[in-house]
Amino acid sequence: MSLLKKFATVSSGTMMSRLLGFTREMFMAAALGTGPVADAFNAAFQFPNTFRRLFAEGAFNTAFVPLFAKEIEANGLEGARRFSSEVFGVLFTVLIGLTILMELSMPLLVSTIIAPGFADNPEKFELTVGLATIMFPYLMCMSLAAMMSGMLNSLRKYFAAAVAPVFLNVILIGVLAYAWYEGHDGRRIGNALAWGVLAAGLVQLGIVWLAVRRAGVRIRLRMPHFTPNVRRLLWLAFPAAITGGITQINQLIGTAIASGKASAVSSLGYADRIYQLPLGVVGIAVAIVLLPELARALKAGNLREASNLQNRSVEFTLFLTLPAAAALLVMAEPIVRLLYERGQFAADGSTQTVASILAIFALGLPAFVLIKAFTPGYFAREDTRTPMYFAAISVAINLSIALSIFPSLGAPGIAIASAVAGWVNACMLLGVLIKRGHWGKDAALLSRIPRLLFAATAMALAIWYVQETVAAPYIASGAPLIAKASAIGSIVVGAMIIYFAVAFGTGGADLGAIRRNMRRKSAPKAAQTSDDPDDSGILP
Repeated sequence: MSLLKKFATVSSGTMMSRLLGFTREMFMAAALGTGPVADAFNAAFQFPNTFRRLFAEGAFNTAFVPLFAKEIEANGLEGARRFSSEVFGVLFTVLIGLTILMELSMPLLVSTIIAPGFADNPEKFELTVGLATIMFPYLMCMSLAAMMSGMLNSLRKYFAAAVAPVFLNVILIGVLAYAWYEGHDGRRIGNALAWGVLAAGLVQLGIVWLAVRRAGVRIRLRMPHFTPNVRRLLWLAFPAAITGGITQINQLIGTAIASGKASAVSSLGYADRIYQLPLGVVGIAVAIVLLPELARALKAGNLREASNLQNRSVEFTLFLTLPAAAALLVMAEPIVRLLYERGQFAADGSTQTVASILAIFALGLPAFVLIKAFTPGYFAREDTRTPMYFAAISVAINLSIALSIFPSLGAPGIAIASAVAGWVNACMLLGVLIKRGHWGKDAALLSRIPRLLFAATAMALAIWYVQETVAAPYIASGAPLIAKASAIGSIVVGAMIIYFAVAFGTGGADLGAIRRNMRRKSAPKAAQTSDDPDDSGILP
Protein backbone atom coordinates (compact mmCIF):
# COMPACT_ATOMS: atom_id res chain seq x y z
CA MET A 1 0.00 0.00 0.00
CA SER A 2 1.41 3.42 -0.98
CA LEU A 3 1.97 6.22 1.49
CA LEU A 4 -0.88 8.17 -0.13
CA LYS A 5 -3.30 5.27 0.30
CA LYS A 6 -2.35 4.99 3.97
CA PHE A 7 -2.98 8.70 4.44
CA ALA A 8 -6.32 8.32 2.67
CA THR A 9 -7.36 5.38 4.87
CA VAL A 10 -6.77 7.32 8.07
CA SER A 11 -8.19 10.53 6.61
CA SER A 12 -11.46 8.87 5.59
CA GLY A 13 -12.23 7.84 9.15
CA THR A 14 -11.12 11.21 10.48
CA MET A 15 -13.23 12.99 7.85
CA MET A 16 -16.34 11.11 8.98
CA SER A 17 -15.63 12.03 12.58
CA ARG A 18 -15.02 15.70 11.78
CA LEU A 19 -18.12 16.05 9.59
CA LEU A 20 -20.26 14.49 12.30
CA GLY A 21 -18.48 16.83 14.71
CA PHE A 22 -19.81 19.75 12.66
CA THR A 23 -23.31 18.33 12.98
CA ARG A 24 -22.85 17.96 16.72
CA GLU A 25 -21.64 21.54 17.08
CA MET A 26 -24.54 22.84 14.98
CA PHE A 27 -26.96 21.08 17.32
CA MET A 28 -25.10 22.39 20.36
CA ALA A 29 -25.03 25.94 19.01
CA ALA A 30 -28.77 25.86 18.41
CA ALA A 31 -29.50 24.32 21.82
CA LEU A 32 -27.00 26.16 24.02
CA GLY A 33 -25.56 29.07 22.00
CA THR A 34 -22.55 30.59 23.76
CA GLY A 35 -24.32 30.73 27.12
CA PRO A 36 -23.21 29.49 30.56
CA VAL A 37 -24.04 25.80 29.96
CA ALA A 38 -22.04 25.80 26.70
CA ASP A 39 -19.13 27.46 28.50
CA ALA A 40 -19.31 24.91 31.34
CA PHE A 41 -19.49 21.89 29.03
CA ASN A 42 -16.64 23.05 26.78
CA ALA A 43 -14.39 23.82 29.76
CA ALA A 44 -15.21 20.53 31.50
CA PHE A 45 -14.68 18.44 28.36
CA GLN A 46 -11.41 20.22 27.53
CA PHE A 47 -9.82 18.86 30.70
CA PRO A 48 -10.11 15.06 30.14
CA ASN A 49 -9.54 15.63 26.44
CA THR A 50 -6.25 17.41 27.18
CA PHE A 51 -5.10 14.63 29.50
CA ARG A 52 -6.07 12.10 26.83
CA ARG A 53 -3.69 13.78 24.40
CA LEU A 54 -0.96 14.14 27.01
CA PHE A 55 -1.02 10.62 28.49
CA ALA A 56 -2.32 8.71 25.49
CA GLU A 57 -1.71 10.18 22.03
CA GLY A 58 0.98 12.52 23.36
CA ALA A 59 2.96 10.29 25.67
CA PHE A 60 2.31 6.56 25.50
CA ASN A 61 1.26 6.49 21.88
CA THR A 62 4.10 8.68 20.62
CA ALA A 63 6.75 6.84 22.64
CA PHE A 64 5.05 3.45 22.31
CA VAL A 65 4.66 3.26 18.51
CA PRO A 66 8.39 3.35 17.57
CA LEU A 67 9.23 0.78 20.27
CA PHE A 68 6.32 -1.46 19.25
CA ALA A 69 7.26 -1.17 15.55
CA LYS A 70 10.89 -2.03 16.33
CA GLU A 71 9.77 -4.96 18.50
CA ILE A 72 7.87 -6.33 15.52
CA GLU A 73 10.95 -5.94 13.31
CA ALA A 74 13.27 -7.56 15.87
CA ASN A 75 11.17 -10.27 17.56
CA GLY A 76 8.08 -10.71 15.42
CA LEU A 77 4.46 -10.74 16.55
CA GLU A 78 5.17 -12.78 19.69
CA GLY A 79 7.61 -10.16 20.99
CA ALA A 80 5.07 -7.45 20.20
CA ARG A 81 2.38 -9.32 22.20
CA ARG A 82 4.68 -9.60 25.20
CA PHE A 83 5.69 -5.95 25.05
CA SER A 84 2.10 -4.72 24.69
CA SER A 85 0.93 -6.74 27.70
CA GLU A 86 3.77 -5.32 29.82
CA VAL A 87 2.82 -1.78 28.82
CA PHE A 88 -0.91 -2.37 29.28
CA GLY A 89 -0.41 -3.44 32.89
CA VAL A 90 1.52 -0.27 33.74
CA LEU A 91 -0.81 2.04 31.81
CA PHE A 92 -3.96 0.56 33.37
CA THR A 93 -2.58 0.95 36.89
CA VAL A 94 -1.46 4.55 36.32
CA LEU A 95 -4.82 5.50 34.83
CA ILE A 96 -6.80 4.01 37.74
CA GLY A 97 -4.77 6.01 40.24
CA LEU A 98 -4.93 9.20 38.18
CA THR A 99 -8.70 8.95 37.70
CA ILE A 100 -9.37 8.50 41.42
CA LEU A 101 -7.07 11.40 42.31
CA MET A 102 -8.63 13.75 39.75
CA GLU A 103 -12.20 12.86 40.73
CA LEU A 104 -11.50 13.69 44.37
CA SER A 105 -9.74 16.94 43.44
CA MET A 106 -12.19 18.20 40.82
CA PRO A 107 -13.51 21.32 42.66
CA LEU A 108 -9.92 22.47 43.29
CA LEU A 109 -8.92 21.73 39.70
CA VAL A 110 -11.82 23.71 38.24
CA SER A 111 -11.09 26.71 40.45
CA THR A 112 -7.35 26.75 39.72
CA ILE A 113 -6.69 25.12 36.31
CA ILE A 114 -9.77 24.32 34.24
CA ALA A 115 -11.80 27.55 34.54
CA PRO A 116 -10.64 29.85 37.33
CA GLY A 117 -12.80 32.63 35.90
CA PHE A 118 -15.94 30.65 36.78
CA ALA A 119 -15.24 30.92 40.51
CA ASP A 120 -17.16 34.22 40.65
CA ASN A 121 -20.30 32.49 39.31
CA PRO A 122 -21.30 29.75 41.80
CA GLU A 123 -23.92 28.16 39.54
CA LYS A 124 -21.58 27.98 36.56
CA PHE A 125 -18.74 26.72 38.75
CA GLU A 126 -20.88 23.96 40.26
CA LEU A 127 -22.11 22.85 36.83
CA THR A 128 -18.55 22.69 35.48
CA VAL A 129 -17.40 20.58 38.45
CA GLY A 130 -20.31 18.18 37.96
CA LEU A 131 -19.77 17.78 34.22
CA ALA A 132 -16.01 17.31 34.59
CA THR A 133 -16.54 14.66 37.28
CA ILE A 134 -18.83 12.68 34.98
CA MET A 135 -16.55 12.96 31.96
CA PHE A 136 -13.09 12.43 33.43
CA PRO A 137 -13.22 8.57 33.26
CA TYR A 138 -13.38 9.13 29.48
CA LEU A 139 -9.63 9.69 29.82
CA MET A 140 -9.06 6.12 30.96
CA CYS A 141 -11.10 4.63 28.13
CA MET A 142 -9.44 6.76 25.48
CA SER A 143 -5.90 6.29 26.80
CA LEU A 144 -6.24 2.51 26.58
CA ALA A 145 -7.89 2.90 23.17
CA ALA A 146 -5.05 5.15 21.98
CA MET A 147 -2.47 2.53 22.94
CA MET A 148 -4.38 -0.12 20.98
CA SER A 149 -4.74 2.28 18.06
CA GLY A 150 -0.97 2.70 18.05
CA MET A 151 -0.62 -1.08 17.86
CA LEU A 152 -3.01 -1.24 14.91
CA ASN A 153 -1.15 1.56 13.10
CA SER A 154 2.17 -0.22 13.64
CA LEU A 155 0.60 -3.34 12.15
CA ARG A 156 -0.54 -1.17 9.21
CA LYS A 157 -4.20 -1.66 10.02
CA TYR A 158 -5.44 1.91 10.11
CA PHE A 159 -9.19 1.96 9.56
CA ALA A 160 -10.59 0.74 12.90
CA ALA A 161 -8.52 3.23 14.86
CA ALA A 162 -9.48 6.04 12.49
CA VAL A 163 -13.21 5.28 12.50
CA ALA A 164 -13.64 4.70 16.26
CA PRO A 165 -13.81 8.45 17.12
CA VAL A 166 -16.88 8.71 14.88
CA PHE A 167 -18.94 7.17 17.66
CA LEU A 168 -18.35 10.06 20.06
CA ASN A 169 -20.16 12.35 17.64
CA VAL A 170 -22.83 9.78 16.78
CA ILE A 171 -23.73 9.36 20.45
CA LEU A 172 -23.67 13.08 21.25
CA ILE A 173 -25.81 13.90 18.20
CA GLY A 174 -28.29 11.28 19.42
CA VAL A 175 -28.29 12.87 22.88
CA LEU A 176 -28.91 16.36 21.45
CA ALA A 177 -31.65 15.16 19.12
CA TYR A 178 -33.45 13.39 21.97
CA ALA A 179 -33.09 16.45 24.23
CA TRP A 180 -34.54 18.68 21.52
CA TYR A 181 -37.44 16.26 20.96
CA GLU A 182 -38.20 16.13 24.69
CA GLY A 183 -37.75 19.89 25.18
CA HIS A 184 -35.07 19.64 27.87
CA ASP A 185 -33.58 22.78 29.38
CA GLY A 186 -29.90 23.73 29.06
CA ARG A 187 -28.75 22.17 32.32
CA ARG A 188 -30.34 18.79 31.55
CA ILE A 189 -28.77 18.88 28.07
CA GLY A 190 -25.35 19.55 29.58
CA ASN A 191 -25.61 16.59 31.95
CA ALA A 192 -26.88 14.31 29.19
CA LEU A 193 -23.94 15.30 26.99
CA ALA A 194 -21.48 14.51 29.79
CA TRP A 195 -22.89 10.99 30.20
CA GLY A 196 -22.82 10.63 26.41
CA VAL A 197 -19.08 11.40 26.39
CA LEU A 198 -18.44 8.64 28.93
CA ALA A 199 -20.55 6.14 26.97
CA ALA A 200 -18.67 7.04 23.78
CA GLY A 201 -15.34 6.32 25.48
CA LEU A 202 -16.48 2.81 26.35
CA VAL A 203 -17.73 2.19 22.80
CA GLN A 204 -14.49 3.42 21.21
CA LEU A 205 -12.40 1.26 23.54
CA GLY A 206 -14.49 -1.78 22.60
CA ILE A 207 -14.02 -1.17 18.87
CA VAL A 208 -10.22 -0.99 18.91
CA TRP A 209 -9.95 -3.86 21.42
CA LEU A 210 -11.84 -6.12 19.02
CA ALA A 211 -9.71 -4.91 16.10
CA VAL A 212 -6.49 -5.71 17.99
CA ARG A 213 -7.74 -9.21 18.77
CA ARG A 214 -8.61 -9.75 15.11
CA ALA A 215 -5.11 -8.57 14.18
CA GLY A 216 -3.72 -11.49 16.22
CA VAL A 217 -2.58 -9.63 19.35
CA ARG A 218 -4.22 -10.72 22.61
CA ILE A 219 -3.44 -8.32 25.43
CA ARG A 220 -3.46 -9.79 28.91
CA LEU A 221 -3.86 -7.69 32.04
CA ARG A 222 -0.79 -8.26 34.22
CA MET A 223 0.51 -6.82 37.42
CA PRO A 224 2.69 -3.82 36.54
CA HIS A 225 6.35 -4.79 36.13
CA PHE A 226 9.03 -2.29 35.16
CA THR A 227 10.84 -4.38 32.58
CA PRO A 228 13.68 -2.81 30.54
CA ASN A 229 11.26 -2.13 27.68
CA VAL A 230 8.76 -0.47 30.01
CA ARG A 231 11.48 1.63 31.66
CA ARG A 232 12.63 2.74 28.21
CA LEU A 233 9.06 3.65 27.35
CA LEU A 234 8.59 5.69 30.51
CA TRP A 235 11.90 7.47 29.92
CA LEU A 236 10.59 8.55 26.52
CA ALA A 237 7.00 9.16 27.60
CA PHE A 238 7.23 12.25 29.77
CA PRO A 239 8.81 14.57 27.19
CA ALA A 240 6.57 13.03 24.52
CA ALA A 241 3.56 13.94 26.64
CA ILE A 242 4.52 17.60 26.55
CA THR A 243 5.38 17.56 22.85
CA GLY A 244 2.53 15.42 21.52
CA GLY A 245 -0.06 17.38 23.47
CA ILE A 246 1.32 20.86 22.78
CA THR A 247 -1.79 22.01 20.90
CA GLN A 248 -4.00 20.77 23.72
CA ILE A 249 -1.79 22.36 26.38
CA ASN A 250 -2.12 25.67 24.60
CA GLN A 251 -5.87 25.16 24.28
CA LEU A 252 -6.15 24.36 27.99
CA ILE A 253 -4.22 27.54 28.80
CA GLY A 254 -6.48 29.46 26.43
CA THR A 255 -9.61 28.00 28.05
CA ALA A 256 -8.42 28.94 31.54
CA ILE A 257 -7.67 32.51 30.47
CA ALA A 258 -10.88 32.80 28.42
CA SER A 259 -12.99 31.75 31.41
CA GLY A 260 -12.55 35.33 32.66
CA LYS A 261 -15.04 36.61 30.05
CA ALA A 262 -18.57 35.40 29.37
CA SER A 263 -19.03 33.34 26.17
CA ALA A 264 -15.28 33.32 25.37
CA VAL A 265 -14.79 29.60 26.14
CA SER A 266 -17.66 28.43 23.95
CA SER A 267 -16.70 30.86 21.14
CA LEU A 268 -13.22 29.33 21.04
CA GLY A 269 -14.75 25.86 21.07
CA TYR A 270 -17.01 26.51 18.07
CA ALA A 271 -14.16 28.00 16.02
CA ASP A 272 -11.84 25.17 17.04
CA ARG A 273 -14.28 22.57 15.73
CA ILE A 274 -14.13 24.05 12.21
CA TYR A 275 -10.36 24.31 11.83
CA GLN A 276 -9.93 20.86 13.37
CA LEU A 277 -11.36 19.39 10.15
CA PRO A 278 -8.27 20.04 7.96
CA LEU A 279 -5.97 19.58 10.96
CA GLY A 280 -7.44 16.15 11.66
CA VAL A 281 -7.88 14.97 8.09
CA VAL A 282 -4.37 16.00 7.00
CA GLY A 283 -2.11 16.62 10.00
CA ILE A 284 -3.18 13.82 12.31
CA ALA A 285 -3.40 11.34 9.43
CA VAL A 286 0.17 12.16 8.39
CA ALA A 287 1.46 11.86 11.96
CA ILE A 288 -0.30 8.52 12.51
CA VAL A 289 1.04 6.98 9.31
CA LEU A 290 4.48 8.60 9.23
CA LEU A 291 5.66 7.64 12.74
CA PRO A 292 5.57 3.81 12.38
CA GLU A 293 6.74 3.96 8.76
CA LEU A 294 9.68 6.18 9.68
CA ALA A 295 10.56 4.01 12.67
CA ARG A 296 10.61 0.91 10.46
CA ALA A 297 12.80 2.60 7.85
CA LEU A 298 15.31 3.76 10.45
CA LYS A 299 15.36 0.36 12.16
CA ALA A 300 16.15 -1.23 8.78
CA GLY A 301 18.94 1.34 8.23
CA ASN A 302 17.20 2.73 5.16
CA LEU A 303 18.06 6.42 5.53
CA ARG A 304 17.11 7.32 1.98
CA GLU A 305 13.63 5.94 2.45
CA ALA A 306 13.33 7.80 5.78
CA SER A 307 14.29 11.09 4.12
CA ASN A 308 11.87 10.47 1.28
CA LEU A 309 9.03 9.71 3.71
CA GLN A 310 9.58 13.00 5.54
CA ASN A 311 9.75 15.14 2.40
CA ARG A 312 6.75 13.55 0.75
CA SER A 313 4.71 13.91 3.95
CA VAL A 314 5.44 17.65 4.17
CA GLU A 315 4.62 18.01 0.49
CA PHE A 316 1.30 16.24 1.00
CA THR A 317 0.38 18.35 4.04
CA LEU A 318 1.13 21.64 2.30
CA PHE A 319 -0.70 20.60 -0.86
CA LEU A 320 -3.94 20.18 1.11
CA THR A 321 -3.44 22.54 4.05
CA LEU A 322 -2.53 25.77 2.26
CA PRO A 323 -5.83 26.00 0.33
CA ALA A 324 -7.77 25.03 3.45
CA ALA A 325 -6.10 27.80 5.45
CA ALA A 326 -6.67 30.37 2.69
CA ALA A 327 -10.34 29.43 2.36
CA LEU A 328 -10.98 29.58 6.11
CA LEU A 329 -9.26 32.96 6.29
CA VAL A 330 -11.46 34.66 3.69
CA MET A 331 -14.66 32.64 4.25
CA ALA A 332 -14.72 32.56 8.05
CA GLU A 333 -17.87 34.64 8.53
CA PRO A 334 -20.03 32.92 5.85
CA ILE A 335 -18.99 29.50 7.18
CA VAL A 336 -19.92 30.41 10.75
CA ARG A 337 -23.26 31.81 9.56
CA LEU A 338 -24.03 28.60 7.68
CA LEU A 339 -23.00 26.19 10.41
CA TYR A 340 -24.07 27.91 13.61
CA GLU A 341 -26.31 30.95 13.07
CA ARG A 342 -29.64 29.64 14.30
CA GLY A 343 -31.53 29.19 17.55
CA GLN A 344 -29.77 30.39 20.67
CA PHE A 345 -26.51 31.08 18.79
CA ALA A 346 -28.22 33.68 16.57
CA ALA A 347 -29.86 35.24 19.62
CA ASP A 348 -26.44 35.60 21.28
CA GLY A 349 -25.05 37.54 18.32
CA SER A 350 -21.90 35.41 18.37
CA THR A 351 -21.14 35.18 14.64
CA GLN A 352 -18.59 38.01 14.43
CA THR A 353 -16.58 36.80 17.41
CA VAL A 354 -16.43 33.16 16.31
CA ALA A 355 -15.61 34.18 12.72
CA SER A 356 -12.71 36.39 13.80
CA ILE A 357 -11.31 33.55 15.95
CA LEU A 358 -11.63 31.12 13.03
CA ALA A 359 -9.80 33.47 10.65
CA ILE A 360 -6.89 33.78 13.09
CA PHE A 361 -6.75 30.00 13.61
CA ALA A 362 -6.57 29.66 9.81
CA LEU A 363 -3.32 31.66 9.80
CA GLY A 364 -1.84 29.16 12.25
CA LEU A 365 -3.26 26.04 10.57
CA PRO A 366 -0.22 25.29 8.32
CA ALA A 367 2.04 25.48 11.39
CA PHE A 368 -0.19 23.15 13.42
CA VAL A 369 -0.14 20.60 10.58
CA LEU A 370 3.60 20.91 9.95
CA ILE A 371 4.29 20.22 13.64
CA LYS A 372 2.53 16.88 13.12
CA ALA A 373 4.80 16.16 10.15
CA PHE A 374 8.06 17.28 11.82
CA THR A 375 7.81 15.60 15.24
CA PRO A 376 7.94 12.00 13.91
CA GLY A 377 11.46 12.85 12.70
CA TYR A 378 12.44 13.09 16.39
CA PHE A 379 10.19 10.43 17.89
CA ALA A 380 11.20 7.74 15.39
CA ARG A 381 14.80 8.28 16.54
CA GLU A 382 13.65 8.02 20.18
CA ASP A 383 14.47 11.67 20.81
CA THR A 384 11.49 13.00 22.72
CA ARG A 385 13.35 15.61 24.74
CA THR A 386 14.28 18.09 22.01
CA PRO A 387 10.66 18.57 20.88
CA MET A 388 9.70 18.87 24.57
CA TYR A 389 12.02 21.86 24.99
CA PHE A 390 10.51 23.48 21.91
CA ALA A 391 7.03 22.74 23.22
CA ALA A 392 7.90 24.42 26.52
CA ILE A 393 9.08 27.52 24.66
CA SER A 394 5.86 27.47 22.63
CA VAL A 395 3.74 27.26 25.78
CA ALA A 396 5.63 30.18 27.34
CA ILE A 397 5.09 32.29 24.21
CA ASN A 398 1.41 31.36 24.08
CA LEU A 399 0.87 32.18 27.73
CA SER A 400 2.67 35.52 27.65
CA ILE A 401 0.90 36.74 24.50
CA ALA A 402 -2.52 35.54 25.65
CA LEU A 403 -2.22 37.24 29.04
CA SER A 404 -1.04 40.45 27.38
CA ILE A 405 -3.75 40.87 24.76
CA PHE A 406 -6.78 38.99 26.14
CA PRO A 407 -7.98 41.91 28.33
CA SER A 408 -8.23 44.18 25.26
CA LEU A 409 -9.06 41.73 22.43
CA GLY A 410 -10.99 39.01 24.26
CA ALA A 411 -11.24 35.51 22.75
CA PRO A 412 -9.53 36.48 19.43
CA GLY A 413 -6.44 37.30 21.48
CA ILE A 414 -6.27 33.66 22.59
CA ALA A 415 -6.30 32.58 18.93
CA ILE A 416 -3.50 35.03 18.05
CA ALA A 417 -1.34 33.65 20.87
CA SER A 418 -1.98 30.07 19.74
CA ALA A 419 -1.13 30.81 16.09
CA VAL A 420 2.12 32.64 16.92
CA ALA A 421 3.21 29.86 19.30
CA GLY A 422 2.47 27.25 16.63
CA TRP A 423 4.66 28.92 14.02
CA VAL A 424 7.54 29.36 16.46
CA ASN A 425 7.34 25.67 17.39
CA ALA A 426 7.21 24.50 13.75
CA CYS A 427 10.22 26.63 12.77
CA MET A 428 12.31 25.33 15.69
CA LEU A 429 11.47 21.70 14.88
CA LEU A 430 12.45 22.07 11.23
CA GLY A 431 15.57 24.09 11.98
CA VAL A 432 17.08 21.48 14.29
CA LEU A 433 16.20 18.60 11.95
CA ILE A 434 18.12 20.39 9.20
CA LYS A 435 21.02 21.24 11.51
CA ARG A 436 21.40 17.59 12.59
CA GLY A 437 21.28 16.32 9.03
CA HIS A 438 18.00 14.47 9.67
CA TRP A 439 16.16 16.36 6.97
CA GLY A 440 17.48 15.68 3.50
CA LYS A 441 17.55 18.59 1.07
CA ASP A 442 14.83 18.10 -1.52
CA ALA A 443 15.11 20.49 -4.47
CA ALA A 444 11.74 19.40 -5.86
CA LEU A 445 9.95 20.18 -2.58
CA LEU A 446 11.61 23.60 -2.31
CA SER A 447 10.55 24.49 -5.84
CA ARG A 448 6.94 23.43 -5.27
CA ILE A 449 6.27 25.31 -2.04
CA PRO A 450 6.17 28.82 -3.64
CA ARG A 451 3.99 27.46 -6.45
CA LEU A 452 1.52 26.01 -3.97
CA LEU A 453 1.51 29.32 -2.07
CA PHE A 454 0.77 31.13 -5.34
CA ALA A 455 -2.09 28.74 -6.12
CA ALA A 456 -3.60 29.21 -2.65
CA THR A 457 -3.31 33.01 -2.93
CA ALA A 458 -4.99 33.06 -6.34
CA MET A 459 -7.80 30.93 -4.97
CA ALA A 460 -8.26 33.19 -1.92
CA LEU A 461 -8.47 36.33 -4.09
CA ALA A 462 -11.09 34.67 -6.30
CA ILE A 463 -13.14 33.67 -3.24
CA TRP A 464 -12.97 37.21 -1.82
CA TYR A 465 -14.08 38.76 -5.11
CA VAL A 466 -17.07 36.42 -5.52
CA GLN A 467 -18.13 36.91 -1.89
CA GLU A 468 -18.06 40.69 -2.16
CA THR A 469 -19.91 40.85 -5.47
CA VAL A 470 -21.99 37.99 -6.88
CA ALA A 471 -22.63 35.96 -3.71
CA ALA A 472 -23.04 38.79 -1.16
CA PRO A 473 -26.89 38.72 -0.99
CA TYR A 474 -26.96 34.94 -0.65
CA ILE A 475 -24.48 34.63 2.26
CA ALA A 476 -25.76 37.53 4.36
CA SER A 477 -27.13 36.86 7.84
CA GLY A 478 -30.77 37.17 6.79
CA ALA A 479 -30.52 34.88 3.75
CA PRO A 480 -32.41 31.54 3.79
CA LEU A 481 -30.40 28.50 4.86
CA ILE A 482 -30.71 26.83 1.47
CA ALA A 483 -29.40 29.99 -0.23
CA LYS A 484 -26.38 30.12 2.12
CA ALA A 485 -25.61 26.46 1.65
CA SER A 486 -25.91 26.62 -2.15
CA ALA A 487 -23.80 29.77 -2.42
CA ILE A 488 -21.03 28.56 -0.12
CA GLY A 489 -21.03 25.13 -1.74
CA SER A 490 -20.67 26.72 -5.18
CA ILE A 491 -17.85 28.96 -3.96
CA VAL A 492 -16.01 25.97 -2.48
CA VAL A 493 -16.32 23.93 -5.68
CA GLY A 494 -15.15 26.86 -7.78
CA ALA A 495 -12.25 27.52 -5.39
CA MET A 496 -11.14 23.88 -5.63
CA ILE A 497 -11.14 24.06 -9.43
CA ILE A 498 -9.06 27.24 -9.38
CA TYR A 499 -6.56 25.92 -6.83
CA PHE A 500 -5.96 22.57 -8.51
CA ALA A 501 -5.78 24.16 -11.96
CA VAL A 502 -3.14 26.66 -10.82
CA ALA A 503 -1.25 24.08 -8.69
CA PHE A 504 -1.01 21.55 -11.51
CA GLY A 505 -0.55 24.22 -14.17
CA THR A 506 2.45 25.80 -12.46
CA GLY A 507 4.09 22.48 -11.56
CA GLY A 508 3.28 22.68 -7.86
CA ALA A 509 1.75 19.22 -8.20
CA ASP A 510 1.83 16.39 -10.73
CA LEU A 511 -1.30 14.34 -11.45
CA GLY A 512 0.67 11.51 -13.03
CA ALA A 513 2.75 11.05 -9.88
CA ILE A 514 -0.40 10.91 -7.75
CA ARG A 515 -1.78 8.16 -9.99
CA ARG A 516 1.48 6.19 -9.76
CA ASN A 517 1.45 6.40 -5.98
CA MET A 518 -2.18 5.30 -5.81
CA ARG A 519 -1.26 2.16 -7.77
CA ARG A 520 2.07 1.51 -6.05
CA LYS A 521 2.39 -1.38 -3.62
CA SER A 522 4.91 -1.50 -0.81
CA ALA A 523 8.29 -2.44 -2.17
CA PRO A 524 10.71 -4.85 -0.51
CA LYS A 525 13.01 -3.19 1.99
CA ALA A 526 16.06 -3.54 -0.19
CA ALA A 527 14.30 -1.85 -3.09
CA GLN A 528 12.92 1.10 -1.15
CA THR A 529 15.55 3.75 -1.77
CA SER A 530 15.37 7.20 -3.20
CA ASP A 531 16.80 5.80 -6.45
CA ASP A 532 13.47 4.07 -7.10
CA PRO A 533 11.72 6.11 -9.80
CA ASP A 534 8.43 5.78 -7.92
CA ASP A 535 9.98 7.38 -4.85
CA SER A 536 9.78 10.76 -6.49
CA GLY A 537 6.88 11.52 -4.23
CA ILE A 538 3.20 11.96 -3.77
CA LEU A 539 3.22 15.28 -5.57
CA PRO A 540 6.27 15.46 -7.84
